[in-house]
Amino acid sequence: MKLHSDTHSGLNSISGYGTDYVEINQKPYHHAVLVSPSGAILAWPVANFAALSASDFSLVCAQKPELFILGTGTRQYFPKPELLKPLIDARIGFEIMDSQAACRTYNILMGEGRQVLAAILLDLA
Repeated sequence: MKLHSDTHSGLNSISGYGTDYVEINQKPYHHAVLVSPSGAILAWPVANFAALSASDFSLVCAQKPELFILGTGTRQYFPKPELLKPLIDARIGFEIMDSQAACRTYNILMGEGRQVLAAILLDLA
């Protein structure tokens, strides 16, 4: 699915999404990513939703976002509360949704100037 939004010069926007890729600034990535409006697009070392650990969320906290969005793939899954403890302790707001919705929501929040960080998981075999 291609996403269309206003061009935000110099900001990282998600331009497309499929089950095996996420496209940021017209460049496809075939692995889970951490993306924020500015800065590097980081590979997130999470193979799939079942592999999530508390340390993965500690990496998110190190980025110090105002809001964190987790895209869980084609379906929405909720992590166990103990996995989210680093976010709660750091007082970082978070939303969990399927990856397609996470991509759209990230673009909206990024366009509003929010300090959002999105982690997009893919459905890879």
